[in-house]
Amino acid sequence: MTGNSGVVNNGGSMKIGKSAIGHGATVNVSADRERKARHAKRADVGVITVLGKEAKAVYKVLGLQRAQGGDLPFFEGIVNVRDTITRVAAIRALSQGQRSTVVAFDHLRRHYNPAVVVLVGIGGGIHAGIKIGDVVVTPRVVYYDLRKETPDGQQRRGEEREAPAAIGHAVNSFFIDYDEPATFQATDDNGITREYRALTGPIGSGEAVIADAESKIIRYLREFNNKMLAVDMEAGGLTQAFHEQDGSQAVRGWLVVRGISDDASSTKNDDYHDIAALHAATILRSLLPYLHLSTDRT
Repeated sequence: MTGNSGVVNNGGSMKIGKSAIGHGATVNVSADRERKARHAKRADVGVITVLGKEAKAVYKVLGLQRAQGGDLPFFEGIVNVRDTITRVAAIRALSQGQRSTVVAFDHLRRHYNPAVVVLVGIGGGIHAGIKIGDVVVTPRVVYYDLRKETPDGQQRRGEEREAPAAIGHAVNSFFIDYDEPATFQATDDNGITREYRALTGPIGSGEAVIADAESKIIRYLREFNNKMLAVDMEAGGLTQAFHEQDGSQAVRGWLVVRGISDDASSTKNDDYHDIAALHAATILRSLLPYLHLSTDRT
């Protein structure tokens, strides 16, 4: 047969859907399908920040732009570091604390399906060997808020979580290449260049804002592990969200990057938030080539 056009069925049955024939034909796709198509995005790395200064530092250092469309304030971009292309999506949690971090993790997972989620921002240093401006890169978090109240006092029941081995190997490779501790430089908006270090070690996480270097929480964390480097208010939520995730869009790993803005003492203030946030974002950028856990994401 020659000169044939159109649709031919030689016996049997045939079903054609979402199709149109003829001049000016159109197909109307449901609003739900269009919504899903708009959000069919992917990221290699998802980033969670909490404070505005943390978010601004990450967006600036990584060159991220506000995502178009959608109801959530995502920022996204392509970052090239050491000839490695990384697709990054970031979101700022609605508020401080563990609970909002859990929700931010789920937003990233559902909308971008990243292989790794990184919590980036500031924290308080609680180890003698760490200084303001240094950055802690850690796949180990101790959630300290689990406790029992008794007539004889409070009994803490810390819970330690560690990221999957692939993240541990990524962190080790980073420090092999950059030395441990690693030394970096960053220049702020005033043109001042500062030198600082990146270190790795466990951190404590809970709901408390700690402004007492001898608080019971800090004493407990030091007894739990004498190499405890810092404290924050969100990392426990990140580890819990990762632990309880389900479905096909499963994040494969997590990491926490904390710039040290204070020593968790009575002198705690906001003076070094900008510096610590900038340093944390700069270390995140250097980490990106090491966080590619999958080569089959499209």
